Amino acid sequence: MTSEREREVVMAATMYYLQDMKMETIARHLRTSRSTVSRLLKRARDTGVVEITLRPGHSRAPGLGQEITDRHGIDAYVVPVPDSAGDPERLEQVAITTARLLARWFDSDMVLGIAWGTTLAAISRHLPHKPTRGCAVVQLNGAANTRTSGVSYAGDLITGFGTAFDAHVHHFPVPAFFDYAETREAMWRERSVRRVLDFQARTDIALFSVGALTGGVPSHVYSAGYLEREDVELLDAEGVVGDVCTVFLRPDGTYRDIPLNARATGPSPAELRRIPRRLCAVAGDNKVGPLRAALAAGVVTDLVVDEVTAARLVEG
Repeated sequence: MTSEREREVVMAATMYYLQDMKMETIARHLRTSRSTVSRLLKRARDTGVVEITLRPGHSRAPGLGQEITDRHGIDAYVVPVPDSAGDPERLEQVAITTARLLARWFDSDMVLGIAWGTTLAAISRHLPHKPTRGCAVVQLNGAANTRTSGVSYAGDLITGFGTAFDAHVHHFPVPAFFDYAETREAMWRERSVRRVLDFQARTDIALFSVGALTGGVPSHVYSAGYLEREDVELLDAEGVVGDVCTVFLRPDGTYRDIPLNARATGPSPAELRRIPRRLCAVAGDNKVGPLRAALAAGVVTDLVVDEVTAARLVEG
């Protein structure tokens, strides 16, 4: 957006939202048409110049957000939704809020790390276009499995984030899980893989969700053939409740001695904790257990969660 157009966007938004002027009056001031003013106001909302927040009087969201913040030492953003809202609607509202927050925080000369999944796909559909300079988007975990290369799914998803921010994209061309831990160790020494790992280590903002083994909107890692039946049985025997970046967690956040994690390609909680801002987006009752595990593991600094899921989290 040119500096002149940016000035018009700010002027139109100021007159409309702060001075309560009608579009026809703004159009006369700017010597343009009413339809152009409408487009300028839409641009102001899409780019974050204007942010509109609705806080219904009956909503528990503000109180829930404060309680989660106080209890877990994170910044929590609770999205108001009706108690009757289904999982798809709750996911959509969380995705919209997360996309707007991300656009506000991500800026020039930064690296954004993306862990693919159902929630991230929803977020990608609501990203505004925010031009940046010198930015990169890096894939945090591999996506291939025994049935697919994962390129069309994770590749398109990561590319969508890069396009939204005019950022260079770094794909991670490895499987989600290796067949053998020894293979992963060998691949991690390859220069092509090391290059992506080095970019991951420079991540300023990590964006991810939590995966749940069952129920609600299915997590992609469990619904798209990434795990064999014996893998799922092993996870059940280990007391696993879900995953973050395809690294599996127990309810207390422990993960190091779970055998399947030695074959996983996503960053461990210890590696995630080195990233300054770690934005987690969650919606759905089946995500409460995995979210508790992620909070116990200390991998979240910022949480976007729908009101119903937040209430389940607080209620225990």
